[in-house]
Amino acid sequence: MFPSMTERVPTTTAENISQRIRRQTKATIVQVAAEGSVAIERRLGELDQEWGIERILEANAATASLVGLTLGVTVNKKFLILPAIVAGCLLQQSIHGWSPPQAMLRRMGFRTRSEIEQERYALKALRGDFIDVRKAFEVMTGDGIDKAMNAVKI
Repeated sequence: MFPSMTERVPTTTAENISQRIRRQTKATIVQVAAEGSVAIERRLGELDQEWGIERILEANAATASLVGLTLGVTVNKKFLILPAIVAGCLLQQSIHGWSPPQAMLRRMGFRTRSEIEQERYALKALRGDFIDVRKAFEVMTGDGIDKAMNAVKI
């Protein structure tokens, strides 16, 4: 069976690498929280700009494909093997959640979108974004649901 979208990359990453990424994320949260609300705001802005590993893989694959096609058309047809290899890696990534470039990027510390969002929600909780959510749900008003949805807004 195929892994779910959120599990694809972590389940195909070596445990020691996943643990290192998790430790680094926790250390960042602790450091930013200790620096206060201005640092939390700054870090949330940085997280808005951080690319997940899936997006990095897509951008690199598109670049390599275009380079291979350009070289294949202008220099030598043998360069057309590059887009074929890239397409194979993308297919393997989409089906199994693993590809050779992904393994290298994970070792370099790149995170999935879910891992980035975990950090975002932890910082939002520390900032106090979720304090009024429980009270709002207890009242069960339409406004309460809006507050809950806004609290987890990406």
